[in-house]
Amino acid sequence: MPTSRVVSLLASATETVVALGCEDRLVGRSHECDYPSRITRLPICTSAKINVHAPSVEIDRQVKSLLAQAVSIYAIDAERLAQLKPDLVITQTQCDVCAVSLRDVEQALCHLVGSQPRLVSVEPNDLAGIWTSINQIADALGVPEQGTRLVAQLQERIDSIRRRFAGAAARPGVACIEWIDPLMAAGNWVPELVEAAGGINLFGTAGKHSPWMTWEELAARDPEVIIVMPCGWDIARSRDAMHSLTERPGWHDLRAVKNGRVALTDGNQFFNRPGPRVVESVEILAEILHPQSADFGHRGSGWEAF
Repeated sequence: MPTSRVVSLLASATETVVALGCEDRLVGRSHECDYPSRITRLPICTSAKINVHAPSVEIDRQVKSLLAQAVSIYAIDAERLAQLKPDLVITQTQCDVCAVSLRDVEQALCHLVGSQPRLVSVEPNDLAGIWTSINQIADALGVPEQGTRLVAQLQERIDSIRRRFAGAAARPGVACIEWIDPLMAAGNWVPELVEAAGGINLFGTAGKHSPWMTWEELAARDPEVIIVMPCGWDIARSRDAMHSLTERPGWHDLRAVKNGRVALTDGNQFFNRPGPRVVESVEILAEILHPQSADFGHRGSGWEAF
């Protein structure tokens, strides 16, 4: 049966549906789905139970409190979902904090009568997982050829960057910070992106969830480059929160700080969305790590120097 009414509850999945040429099938989205901007006209089916405008440390406290109670940090509008009558709902099982989970959707669908949509749940933990997710969504949409073609195009773009910097004389050591207070390093696919962009990832392991880190660990490794990419935050929001780092004793003694190699990125639009724009994330990293030889046009929009 052809899929004609799709609700995507994951921002990267929404971007994937669009990239596969199936935007016209989307009838609903999550509150975090905002790219391309024209899809914001679609009805919103989710909301956050936490105050997303709170300081970094307070958001962390709220999230941990809810998860400790085995309570989701997201709410699904089951009534709206029923009104939309989707025949396909896309969600994820990768992270309970990043987006609405499969469990959330299954609970919401229990209350629906008459509509029995297919559920597709993706779980991209690394770069290979992102390609698998794209193909999984393409298969569910009935366009497997488009999925194969899109993955090949994205892989070639990343491979071209990898080849370009494979023989770079300098491969700087990089600390990618996914949360500011408390400190968290970026894991999952980000270490692979750093390597592809010609850097050496110092914290976090490819394919594994982002790990907590201490200030002492950051200072001890003294990275050549520090890249801030908080999940869900744009550049302005990250800049406002940087005092949690800059006020620490020893911040100004870090090599990256002294050499002006601290960068703020749009962690909402890039890095934390395991979809087609993972390629742009590699381009941003290449610009930061190799400023003399890489310019993909992302400075000022995807990242800024701090």
